[in-house]
Amino acid sequence: MSAPHPLIEPLLVHTGFVDVAKLRHFKIDHHLVTTLVERWRPKMHTFHLSVGECTITLEDVALQLGIRVDDRPITGATYYD
Repeated sequence: MSAPHPLIEPLLVHTGFVDVAKLRHFKIDHHLVTTLVERWRPKMHTFHLSVGECTITLEDVALQLGIRVDDRPITGATYYD
């Protein structure tokens, strides 16, 4: 994934997504992904684990990526003048 275009960097900073845009490489644990896929229950939108059922929430994503989810929503045009 390439670096964000310089024209949108101020928008990424303003919205709090600049650190997310800097993510480039992650190490993927294929065994973990396979196990999670096998344990996913689409009707319930949960993972069925030995300790019980769990789901991924917006709060979980916010904590992992370090983004704020308690502010005003980002809406509007997708172009930059």
